[in-house]
Amino acid sequence: MCRFIAYLGNPIILDDVLYKSKYSLIQQSIRARETDVTLNGDGFGIGWYAPQIDPYPALFSSILPAWNDQNLQYLAPKISSNCFFAHVRAASLGQVSLENNHPFHYKRMLFMHNGDLAHFDHIKRYLRRQLSDEIYAWIRGQTDSEHMFALFLDIFQKHHYHYTAEEMAAALEETIHAIKAMQKKHHIRGVNYINVAVTDGRSIVAVRYISSEFKLSPSLYYSQGKRYLYYKGACRMLPVAPDEENGAVLVVSEKLNSDRSEWHKIPVNHMFLVRDDLSTSLKPIKP
Repeated sequence: MCRFIAYLGNPIILDDVLYKSKYSLIQQSIRARETDVTLNGDGFGIGWYAPQIDPYPALFSSILPAWNDQNLQYLAPKISSNCFFAHVRAASLGQVSLENNHPFHYKRMLFMHNGDLAHFDHIKRYLRRQLSDEIYAWIRGQTDSEHMFALFLDIFQKHHYHYTAEEMAAALEETIHAIKAMQKKHHIRGVNYINVAVTDGRSIVAVRYISSEFKLSPSLYYSQGKRYLYYKGACRMLPVAPDEENGAVLVVSEKLNSDRSEWHKIPVNHMFLVRDDLSTSLKPIKP
Protein backbone atom coordinates (compact mmCIF):
# COMPACT_ATOMS: atom_id res chain seq x y z
CA MET A 1 0.00 0.00 0.00
CA CYS A 2 0.99 3.63 -0.46
CA ARG A 3 2.92 5.57 2.19
CA PHE A 4 2.45 9.21 3.17
CA ILE A 5 3.57 12.01 5.47
CA ALA A 6 1.65 15.09 6.64
CA TYR A 7 3.26 17.95 8.56
CA LEU A 8 2.04 21.10 10.28
CA GLY A 9 4.11 23.41 12.48
CA ASN A 10 7.24 25.53 12.46
CA PRO A 11 8.67 25.71 8.93
CA ILE A 12 11.02 22.84 8.12
CA ILE A 13 13.05 21.79 5.09
CA LEU A 14 11.29 19.02 3.17
CA ASP A 15 14.61 17.22 2.70
CA ASP A 16 14.74 16.47 6.43
CA VAL A 17 11.65 14.27 6.17
CA LEU A 18 11.84 13.04 2.59
CA TYR A 19 15.49 11.96 2.58
CA LYS A 20 17.45 12.45 5.80
CA SER A 21 15.53 10.50 8.42
CA LYS A 22 16.54 6.87 8.95
CA TYR A 23 13.23 5.56 7.66
CA SER A 24 12.45 8.49 5.39
CA LEU A 25 9.64 8.53 2.86
CA ILE A 26 12.17 7.86 0.10
CA GLN A 27 13.36 4.78 1.99
CA GLN A 28 9.74 3.71 2.41
CA SER A 29 9.23 4.00 -1.34
CA ILE A 30 12.01 1.43 -1.82
CA ARG A 31 11.44 -0.80 1.19
CA ALA A 32 8.37 -0.11 3.31
CA ARG A 33 8.46 -1.98 6.62
CA GLU A 34 4.87 -2.00 7.86
CA THR A 35 2.95 -3.24 4.84
CA ASP A 36 2.85 -6.32 2.62
CA VAL A 37 3.53 -4.12 -0.43
CA THR A 38 7.12 -3.05 0.23
CA LEU A 39 7.76 -1.21 -3.07
CA ASN A 40 6.01 2.11 -3.76
CA GLY A 41 7.40 3.07 -7.14
CA ASP A 42 4.32 4.13 -9.13
CA GLY A 43 4.88 7.85 -8.87
CA PHE A 44 4.84 10.38 -6.05
CA GLY A 45 3.59 13.82 -5.15
CA ILE A 46 4.36 16.63 -2.72
CA GLY A 47 2.13 19.57 -1.89
CA TRP A 48 3.24 22.45 0.28
CA TYR A 49 2.04 25.85 1.44
CA ALA A 50 3.73 29.25 1.41
CA PRO A 51 1.20 31.36 3.39
CA GLN A 52 3.36 34.48 3.01
CA ILE A 53 2.44 34.36 -0.71
CA ASP A 54 -1.16 33.05 -0.77
CA PRO A 55 -3.35 30.36 0.87
CA TYR A 56 -3.17 27.92 -2.06
CA PRO A 57 -0.70 25.03 -2.13
CA ALA A 58 2.10 24.36 -4.59
CA LEU A 59 2.15 20.88 -6.09
CA PHE A 60 4.87 18.76 -7.69
CA SER A 61 4.35 15.19 -8.85
CA SER A 62 5.92 12.69 -11.18
CA ILE A 63 5.27 9.20 -12.52
CA LEU A 64 8.91 8.33 -11.83
CA PRO A 65 9.74 6.38 -8.67
CA ALA A 66 10.48 8.87 -5.91
CA TRP A 67 13.95 7.42 -5.35
CA ASN A 68 14.88 8.05 -8.98
CA ASP A 69 13.65 11.61 -9.57
CA GLN A 70 16.47 14.15 -9.81
CA ASN A 71 14.08 17.10 -9.71
CA LEU A 72 12.81 16.01 -6.30
CA GLN A 73 16.40 15.64 -5.09
CA TYR A 74 17.11 19.22 -6.20
CA LEU A 75 13.89 20.71 -4.83
CA ALA A 76 13.63 19.03 -1.41
CA PRO A 77 16.65 20.80 0.21
CA LYS A 78 15.39 24.19 -1.05
CA ILE A 79 11.75 24.11 0.08
CA SER A 80 10.79 25.27 3.56
CA SER A 81 7.14 25.03 4.59
CA ASN A 82 4.94 25.11 7.67
CA CYS A 83 2.51 22.59 6.11
CA PHE A 84 3.12 19.93 3.52
CA PHE A 85 1.87 16.55 2.29
CA ALA A 86 4.05 13.92 0.62
CA HIS A 87 2.92 10.60 -0.87
CA VAL A 88 4.56 7.64 -2.64
CA ARG A 89 2.22 5.43 -4.65
CA ALA A 90 1.77 1.71 -5.09
CA ALA A 91 -0.91 1.68 -7.79
CA SER A 92 -3.91 -0.55 -7.13
CA LEU A 93 -6.65 1.18 -9.13
CA GLY A 94 -5.97 3.46 -12.06
CA GLN A 95 -2.98 3.61 -14.36
CA VAL A 96 0.35 5.18 -13.48
CA SER A 97 -0.24 8.80 -14.52
CA LEU A 98 0.06 12.32 -13.16
CA GLU A 99 -3.74 12.53 -12.89
CA ASN A 100 -3.75 9.60 -10.46
CA ASN A 101 -0.93 10.86 -8.22
CA HIS A 102 -1.57 12.00 -4.67
CA PRO A 103 -1.95 14.46 -3.06
CA PHE A 104 -5.04 15.66 -4.91
CA HIS A 105 -5.61 19.40 -4.95
CA TYR A 106 -8.75 21.53 -4.98
CA LYS A 107 -8.50 25.24 -4.19
CA ARG A 108 -7.07 25.50 -0.65
CA MET A 109 -7.23 21.78 0.07
CA LEU A 110 -4.91 18.79 -0.33
CA PHE A 111 -6.01 15.18 0.13
CA MET A 112 -4.16 11.85 0.08
CA HIS A 113 -5.13 8.24 0.71
CA ASN A 114 -3.55 4.91 1.57
CA GLY A 115 -5.93 1.98 1.04
CA ASP A 116 -8.88 1.19 -1.19
CA LEU A 117 -12.66 1.13 -1.36
CA ALA A 118 -14.25 -2.28 -1.76
CA HIS A 119 -15.41 -2.93 -5.36
CA PHE A 120 -15.20 0.73 -6.24
CA ASP A 121 -15.97 -0.04 -9.88
CA HIS A 122 -19.48 -1.12 -8.83
CA ILE A 123 -20.34 2.21 -7.19
CA LYS A 124 -18.26 4.62 -9.30
CA ARG A 125 -21.09 5.66 -11.62
CA TYR A 126 -23.55 6.03 -8.73
CA LEU A 127 -21.05 8.11 -6.70
CA ARG A 128 -20.39 10.45 -9.62
CA ARG A 129 -24.13 11.05 -10.03
CA GLN A 130 -24.26 12.43 -6.49
CA LEU A 131 -21.75 15.19 -7.26
CA SER A 132 -22.40 18.79 -8.18
CA ASP A 133 -21.51 19.84 -11.72
CA GLU A 134 -18.50 21.79 -10.43
CA ILE A 135 -16.94 18.87 -8.56
CA TYR A 136 -17.90 16.34 -11.26
CA ALA A 137 -16.05 18.39 -13.87
CA TRP A 138 -13.02 18.76 -11.58
CA ILE A 139 -12.21 15.00 -11.53
CA ARG A 140 -9.31 14.11 -13.83
CA GLY A 141 -8.18 10.62 -12.83
CA GLN A 142 -9.49 7.11 -12.30
CA THR A 143 -8.75 6.33 -8.66
CA ASP A 144 -11.16 5.62 -5.84
CA SER A 145 -9.06 8.08 -3.81
CA GLU A 146 -9.79 11.08 -6.04
CA HIS A 147 -13.50 10.18 -6.16
CA MET A 148 -13.59 9.93 -2.37
CA PHE A 149 -12.02 13.40 -2.19
CA ALA A 150 -14.62 14.66 -4.68
CA LEU A 151 -17.44 13.34 -2.51
CA PHE A 152 -15.83 14.94 0.55
CA LEU A 153 -15.58 18.29 -1.25
CA ASP A 154 -19.22 18.17 -2.26
CA ILE A 155 -20.34 17.37 1.27
CA PHE A 156 -18.05 20.07 2.69
CA GLN A 157 -19.38 22.74 0.34
CA LYS A 158 -23.05 21.80 0.67
CA HIS A 159 -22.85 22.26 4.44
CA HIS A 160 -21.10 25.63 4.01
CA TYR A 161 -18.47 24.46 6.42
CA HIS A 162 -15.63 26.72 7.51
CA TYR A 163 -12.01 25.65 7.28
CA THR A 164 -11.61 24.19 10.76
CA ALA A 165 -10.36 20.79 11.84
CA GLU A 166 -13.71 19.96 13.45
CA GLU A 167 -15.72 20.74 10.32
CA MET A 168 -13.30 18.95 7.99
CA ALA A 169 -13.58 15.95 10.32
CA ALA A 170 -17.39 16.10 10.20
CA ALA A 171 -17.33 16.11 6.38
CA LEU A 172 -14.86 13.21 6.31
CA GLU A 173 -17.00 11.14 8.65
CA GLU A 174 -20.08 11.83 6.52
CA THR A 175 -18.09 10.83 3.43
CA ILE A 176 -17.15 7.47 4.94
CA HIS A 177 -20.77 6.73 5.88
CA ALA A 178 -22.03 7.85 2.46
CA ILE A 179 -19.66 5.39 0.76
CA LYS A 180 -20.79 2.59 3.06
CA ALA A 181 -24.44 3.43 2.29
CA MET A 182 -23.76 3.24 -1.47
CA GLN A 183 -22.05 -0.10 -1.07
CA LYS A 184 -24.91 -1.46 1.01
CA LYS A 185 -27.47 -0.28 -1.54
CA HIS A 186 -25.59 -2.09 -4.31
CA HIS A 187 -25.10 -5.26 -2.23
CA ILE A 188 -21.32 -4.88 -2.15
CA ARG A 189 -19.38 -6.95 0.31
CA GLY A 190 -15.76 -6.23 1.01
CA VAL A 191 -13.46 -4.20 3.18
CA ASN A 192 -12.82 -0.47 2.98
CA TYR A 193 -9.29 0.53 3.94
CA ILE A 194 -9.32 4.29 4.48
CA ASN A 195 -6.20 5.96 5.80
CA VAL A 196 -6.54 9.54 4.59
CA ALA A 197 -5.32 13.02 5.39
CA VAL A 198 -6.81 16.36 4.36
CA THR A 199 -5.58 19.89 4.97
CA ASP A 200 -6.36 23.48 4.06
CA GLY A 201 -2.83 24.57 5.00
CA ARG A 202 -3.81 25.61 8.52
CA SER A 203 -5.35 22.44 10.01
CA ILE A 204 -5.02 18.72 9.30
CA VAL A 205 -7.41 15.84 9.79
CA ALA A 206 -6.11 12.29 9.45
CA VAL A 207 -8.26 9.15 9.49
CA ARG A 208 -7.41 5.53 10.23
CA TYR A 209 -10.46 3.49 9.30
CA ILE A 210 -11.34 -0.06 8.31
CA SER A 211 -14.86 -1.39 7.75
CA SER A 212 -14.17 -4.88 9.15
CA GLU A 213 -13.32 -5.90 12.68
CA PHE A 214 -11.69 -9.09 11.37
CA LYS A 215 -9.00 -7.45 9.22
CA LEU A 216 -5.90 -5.48 10.14
CA SER A 217 -5.94 -1.76 9.48
CA PRO A 218 -2.89 -0.18 7.80
CA SER A 219 -0.56 1.59 10.21
CA LEU A 220 -0.84 5.31 10.94
CA TYR A 221 1.11 7.27 13.57
CA TYR A 222 1.47 10.78 14.88
CA SER A 223 4.25 12.61 16.67
CA GLN A 224 4.09 16.04 18.26
CA GLY A 225 6.54 18.24 20.08
CA LYS A 226 8.51 21.47 20.15
CA ARG A 227 10.33 21.04 16.84
CA TYR A 228 11.19 18.33 14.34
CA LEU A 229 14.82 18.60 13.23
CA TYR A 230 17.79 16.84 11.71
CA TYR A 231 20.80 16.77 14.01
CA LYS A 232 23.99 14.71 13.94
CA GLY A 233 22.73 12.15 11.48
CA ALA A 234 19.27 11.64 12.97
CA CYS A 235 15.83 13.23 12.79
CA ARG A 236 14.09 13.77 16.11
CA MET A 237 10.97 15.39 17.53
CA LEU A 238 12.06 17.54 20.46
CA PRO A 239 9.63 17.23 23.39
CA VAL A 240 7.78 20.24 24.73
CA ALA A 241 8.32 21.45 28.27
CA PRO A 242 5.32 21.49 30.65
CA ASP A 243 4.80 25.23 30.07
CA GLU A 244 5.22 25.04 26.28
CA GLU A 245 2.83 24.34 23.41
CA ASN A 246 3.31 22.16 20.36
CA GLY A 247 5.48 23.57 17.62
CA ALA A 248 5.31 20.64 15.19
CA VAL A 249 2.98 17.72 14.40
CA LEU A 250 3.66 14.82 12.02
CA VAL A 251 1.28 12.15 10.73
CA VAL A 252 3.02 9.23 9.02
CA SER A 253 2.21 5.81 7.58
CA GLU A 254 5.43 4.51 9.15
CA LYS A 255 7.68 5.79 11.94
CA LEU A 256 10.59 7.89 10.69
CA ASN A 257 13.04 6.59 13.28
CA SER A 258 13.34 3.73 15.74
CA ASP A 259 12.53 5.76 18.88
CA ARG A 260 9.14 4.34 19.81
CA SER A 261 8.56 7.00 22.47
CA GLU A 262 8.19 9.64 19.74
CA TRP A 263 5.39 7.88 17.89
CA HIS A 264 1.79 7.15 18.85
CA LYS A 265 -0.60 4.93 16.94
CA ILE A 266 -3.81 6.53 15.78
CA PRO A 267 -6.42 4.06 17.06
CA VAL A 268 -8.39 2.10 14.50
CA ASN A 269 -11.58 3.91 13.38
CA HIS A 270 -10.48 7.22 14.81
CA MET A 271 -9.69 10.66 13.46
CA PHE A 272 -6.69 12.70 14.53
CA LEU A 273 -7.33 16.45 14.45
CA VAL A 274 -4.55 19.03 14.27
CA ARG A 275 -5.92 22.56 14.72
CA ASP A 276 -4.40 25.80 13.51
CA ASP A 277 -2.94 26.43 16.97
CA LEU A 278 -1.31 22.94 16.81
CA SER A 279 -3.51 21.55 19.56
CA THR A 280 -4.56 17.97 18.80
CA SER A 281 -7.27 15.49 19.69
CA LEU A 282 -8.55 12.04 18.78
CA LYS A 283 -12.17 11.51 17.74
CA PRO A 284 -13.85 8.11 17.28
CA ILE A 285 -15.76 7.51 14.07
CA LYS A 286 -19.37 6.54 14.69
CA PRO A 287 -20.24 2.98 13.51
